[in-house]
Amino acid sequence: GLPIADSDRGDYLVRNLIGVDTKNKLLAIGDLIEPGQPLQFCRRDGRCAWEDMHRMLDDLKKRCGRRPPRGGQYYSCLGRGQNLFGNDSEELRAIRSALGDFPLVGFFANGEISNNRLYGYTGVLTLFL
Repeated sequence: GLPIADSDRGDYLVRNLIGVDTKNKLLAIGDLIEPGQPLQFCRRDGRCAWEDMHRMLDDLKKRCGRRPPRGGQYYSCLGRGQNLFGNDSEELRAIRSALGDFPLVGFFANGEISNNRLYGYTGVLTLFL
């Protein structure tokens, strides 16, 4: 993962490990990095991803207050869904359980955009209040 400078949420961008050269002690990742830039190694973990999603949904519910969502869009990585949670609909069920029944559309993708960043291995939820 590449930590995002000035993030107030400990945010980071996950990038694929695309090559290992043990002879020269080199790693290749799917992004550009600067000398000295910190890196984090991440392991896909369904339980941790599930707990993190529920933590964020609880926070969103508090931020919405008494205003129920009028609609929403959810974009999830192809590496999540059934691959991480055992069922393609688990994330949608969690969103509806936390925030109620509202019009919700979305799809699986190979990259999820939030703010001005391209994320990977994540889900991005946009709510219309």
